Amino acid sequence: MNNLMFKISLKAAVVLILMALTACGGFKKVDQRQMPDGSKAKARKNIEEGRGVSVGGLVKGRIGKTTYEFSTSNPMWRASLETLDFLPLTTVDYSGGVIITDWYSDGNSAKESIKISLRFLANEIRSESLKVIVHQKTCSSNLDCRVILLNNTKIKEELHTTILRKAALLEKESKEKKKK
Repeated sequence: MNNLMFKISLKAAVVLILMALTACGGFKKVDQRQMPDGSKAKARKNIEEGRGVSVGGLVKGRIGKTTYEFSTSNPMWRASLETLDFLPLTTVDYSGGVIITDWYSDGNSAKESIKISLRFLANEIRSESLKVIVHQKTCSSNLDCRVILLNNTKIKEELHTTILRKAALLEKESKEKKKK
């Protein structure tokens, strides 16, 4: 029985190894004499093959095979930054679609502060495209702090609504400018 199990295990291992090796596709032989020397020559070759971006290509409107949507052209992103401009920001990552503020207290209550996180789930201006997360930190006099997640609060709803409304206005303005 042990001999049979060993043979089955060995056959399974061989099959898995063969599958893994055939999936790799092997290595391509490269002739170093055909490869460009120096960083400028390599960059030029990459641009010619469509794997890079050149200043001339940007001016002419060619950006290779990819298209980029910069943060200045995304109304949701701009509206969020304009709405949160009074708060200190700790993380602003357009490519990751995240804005996180630092702990903020309005001055009335030094023992309570909030932290806001925005997550962009899509570029469209829709309610489902933006997730607002609000945390509240409450500290006692001996600096014993407690952090809780605030769900369904007025702050969360107002931020969400304000950002969506402002984003819709920004998009409308940009469309009107394009028409002119």
